[in-house]
Amino acid sequence: MLKRAIRAARRRLRKKPDALFPLSPPLPLPTGVSEQQLFDFVTSVRVQDAPESEMRAYGTQDFRRFVYTWGLASDIKGKCLELGGNPYFTTMLLKKFTDLDISLANYFGHENNGEHVQTVDYLELNSGEKKSERFTFQHFNIENDSFPYVDGEFDVVIFAEIIEHLLNDPCKVMREVKRVLKPNGTLILTTPNVARLENVARMISGTNIYDPYSGYGPYGRHNREYNRHELDQLLRFEGFEPTECFTADVHANNAQAFCNVENIADLLRFREHDLGQYVFVKAVALSNGASMKRPAWLYRSYPEGELV
Repeated sequence: MLKRAIRAARRRLRKKPDALFPLSPPLPLPTGVSEQQLFDFVTSVRVQDAPESEMRAYGTQDFRRFVYTWGLASDIKGKCLELGGNPYFTTMLLKKFTDLDISLANYFGHENNGEHVQTVDYLELNSGEKKSERFTFQHFNIENDSFPYVDGEFDVVIFAEIIEHLLNDPCKVMREVKRVLKPNGTLILTTPNVARLENVARMISGTNIYDPYSGYGPYGRHNREYNRHELDQLLRFEGFEPTECFTADVHANNAQAFCNVENIADLLRFREHDLGQYVFVKAVALSNGASMKRPAWLYRSYPEGELV
């Protein structure tokens, strides 16, 4: 018992990860809005028929991720496609604090492809008045189906927290994203960082880093996570030019629960800007065509000549 108490006391005295590494870039905020006001607004969002406790927990835990994503889009005008908009936390930020004309797409929740409608409740930012929005969205599987949009329809595509769920062919999906973007249009991509500090600490302690199986099926889990360098490689391969990329912690960092991070800090200093929980990327769709092959570092067991 005494040894256990001593170990627990030592853990409490360890430096927090964000005191060792730059894991929390400044949070972008709309002009005249405080972080607390924005938090209250985001966590008030409710999809009708969704469990209120689940929505509140999700909005609270990932609040910073939604705001970082909004920040990458906040200076863009025109037509925006948000893939995987449900549960609409980022959607509400885009609608309230940008001039974008937003189109939405989802995959979960309906058996049939086509147009559907969901109602979202929220509290008005200043008055606290309860209001509702009806969001129309297209339902389709982005891996199996062609996107139901014409070539060059959008100025920006938001591709947040999707690539890690793909099962088979991320290049095919990226080519559809580029097809529906205007030349020099903007892609905003976010995804968990497989090389995050917590995963480093897990590996050192012998703890598995892979995502559990999901009750929502194979698309409900993370099937492949990426690091910052891989995303840069993939985007350039598919004809995008990254213009902004950073990693950031979004929720509580539990790395110290797996090992004393101070003991490995010097070893990680050379990539201290790549240790955040999520990767955030903003990229421009170049006019040159992408390769119709696939990168060999990401694919295997394809016919000879299809990989490069």
